Amino acid sequence: MPKRIGILGGMSPESTSEYYEYITHTYTERFDDYGYPEIIIYSVSFQPYVDWPNEDRWDLVAQGLSKAAQSLEAAGADFIIIATNTMHLVFDQVQASVNVPMLSLLDAVGEAILGRGMETVGLLGTQFTMEKTFYRDRLARKGITVLVPDASDREVVNDVIYDELVAGQVCDESRARFVAIIEKLAARGAEGVILGCTEIPLLVNEADAGIPLFDTTAIHAEAALNYALE
Repeated sequence: MPKRIGILGGMSPESTSEYYEYITHTYTERFDDYGYPEIIIYSVSFQPYVDWPNEDRWDLVAQGLSKAAQSLEAAGADFIIIATNTMHLVFDQVQASVNVPMLSLLDAVGEAILGRGMETVGLLGTQFTMEKTFYRDRLARKGITVLVPDASDREVVNDVIYDELVAGQVCDESRARFVAIIEKLAARGAEGVILGCTEIPLLVNEADAGIPLFDTTAIHAEAALNYALE
């Protein structure tokens, strides 16, 4: 029997639904039946996870996600994924709070980058994802150098994520701005760019950017499906 997947989601609803749809649709495309793994979703209320990081209360983020992860474990999840990039800042604390394994998005993305033979990549995401060191530190363990946009471009990326994408809004003007930022990263030596927020693939793809992009939602969801089927 496949392992039962626990998805810790709600941050945002759009990305959580993308995970669910990717896992179920990919299974059916691969095996031509509907025997995909059972999935339990714990969708948190998003507002505290906007407020607490802005207040630099990552201790509260860790406590809240740990409680949610424990609920998934109690409900029967065999393993857990956090369906968002930024909250991987507290991944280790959440993992320590449960007895079932958790699959790190950062590790899955790192393996995907190495699989493409790349050593230097750009990173787009929330300001926390771009400015905190957890992403760069985790990938540095795999020998990968991570470049981030300059301060003004980081603000643009963050504003588009929170003001548009988490609300399901996709704007052509914002797509053009993201492509320009990606081009700057490529000029600095990025061989590819991590779409380090699970909503960004709603806005931009490789056809727009002209450079390899790492869709963290697809990479992480694929890793979860494969692990469930092992």
